[in-house]
Amino acid sequence: MDMSRNRAWGPHQPTFAELFTPKLITVLREGYGIADLRADILSGLTVAIVALPLSMAIAIASGTSPDRGLITAVIGGFLVSALGGSRFQIGGPAGAFIVLVAATVSRHGIDGLILATMLSGVFLMVAGYLKLGTYIKFIPYPVTVGFTAGIAVIIFASQIRDLLGLTLTGKEPGELIPKLQVLGSAIHTVNLSAAAITIATIAIILLLKKLRPSWPGILIAVAASAVAAWFFALPVEAIGTKFGGIPQSFPLPSLPAISLAKLQAILPDAISFALLGAIESLLSAVVADGMTGRRHRSNCELVAQGIANIGSALFGGICVTGTIARTATNVRAGAHGPISGMLHAVFLLVFILVAAPLASYIPLAALAAVLAVVAWNMAEKHEFATLLRSSWGDAAVLSATFLLTIFRDLTEGIVVGFALGAILFINRMAQTTGIEADKPLVVADKADDANGDRKPYDPDLAADPDVVVYRITGAFFFGAASTIGSVLEGFSDRHKAFVIDFAAVPFLDSTAANAIKGIAEKAKRQGVRVILTGTSQGVRRALLTHGARPPLVKYRADVAVAVSEIKIRRAAAIQETSS
Repeated sequence: MDMSRNRAWGPHQPTFAELFTPKLITVLREGYGIADLRADILSGLTVAIVALPLSMAIAIASGTSPDRGLITAVIGGFLVSALGGSRFQIGGPAGAFIVLVAATVSRHGIDGLILATMLSGVFLMVAGYLKLGTYIKFIPYPVTVGFTAGIAVIIFASQIRDLLGLTLTGKEPGELIPKLQVLGSAIHTVNLSAAAITIATIAIILLLKKLRPSWPGILIAVAASAVAAWFFALPVEAIGTKFGGIPQSFPLPSLPAISLAKLQAILPDAISFALLGAIESLLSAVVADGMTGRRHRSNCELVAQGIANIGSALFGGICVTGTIARTATNVRAGAHGPISGMLHAVFLLVFILVAAPLASYIPLAALAAVLAVVAWNMAEKHEFATLLRSSWGDAAVLSATFLLTIFRDLTEGIVVGFALGAILFINRMAQTTGIEADKPLVVADKADDANGDRKPYDPDLAADPDVVVYRITGAFFFGAASTIGSVLEGFSDRHKAFVIDFAAVPFLDSTAANAIKGIAEKAKRQGVRVILTGTSQGVRRALLTHGARPPLVKYRADVAVAVSEIKIRRAAAIQETSS
């Protein structure tokens, strides 16, 4: 795919040092004042309040003790923010890792988990320095939706036992179907007190989200459940009764036992951790970019994630990655830069040192309820339904990834989904080449006099400070969608309209359509009009299906019509202002 812009300058090629300079350095170079620090303190405290119960809940669901989740958030969160390539990324334990971590603990124990986490950190650093972060963006959109929804289902299933307070006679299976069978056979052991705490916790979280969205609903719900369980002496399992509470101190760094045999045994788990960590962290960074209009450095972010995983493992923590929910909370709380994430880790450390004894009273049912809400929110239900309706190919990739994630293995789901996406692309290209022979996938060079339909060059358009025009040439699919990030750089306060011409685009897939929708949403927040021109029937159908529809974007026949309309509107606005 070739993307040409109507301006005559080439992109600056960053040096190695520029690519791997942490965003913290960038922010400090810009100038960092008292007002910025004040904003970061407030946002860091807000995120710490959200991260406190989540970190414990994720660690427990992963088959480890709650203090390991807190250690991960403190060490990993600090290193990710201090060294990362994203201005707003918040690192810590993530729900997406629950399945992988629990399986690793079951097979290799805690020492094996820590060693796998450390090795995954090495892999992430190598991937970053080899600049592989760019290629992770090539994963098709249906694959990311499919494995995220699959993880959500597995997380919810893993919490059913604590949600209902069930008593099992044996070990709970890891596979979904055997797990549901065992839980179903124990349904007569439901603890009504635990079930009541579950319902109350979820109700408080949802009500506060609707009525008081700025309040820390999760922390309030968990605290209220702990107070209720203590006050009424409810017969429910709590952190104190199961784990003996949380240590009121911080462990010293230490290395796990390392041997060649152990390294070979945990190698597949370490690769899975690194793959999922890279995907999850870069997705989170992209979400932050979309909310703020900033650009992250993906390879620098991978290096920071690698160092954070090594640091977390040294202190006995579990896997670290960028967390979408906490990163979004950080942005909404008004963070100015990475210092907010570093302070979030400091606040969590203070909570551990000061309030650790109080955590013993938190019911496991309350933490399970928190994860149930997290699973519901991360399922991406609307996107899932949209992809099922969009085309048989996207539905097949989505379904395969989703089902393999649930019933087989997360890594297998991603690999198979990516392979199916590539096969689907080849099939679409074959169809496109045969049907739309006038729109080749690669446009050949022509002599100037061979372009009978070429309109005279308009220098006013190239110099127009209010309009920016991009022309996309060739198939716009998941492999090329990552380059759309360069388009974001075209937005600035001086542009009032943004025209994207699809006249030479024979085909567009769901990943590209979703990228266009994201650009349009960002433009809307900046007051920039987005006009799409030259879209074929198939391209327009894909764009409309994925949300790129009026009034978010406007559709016009060609660039000339769009520019003419922009000029007419501008002239009318000037006349109205002068009168």
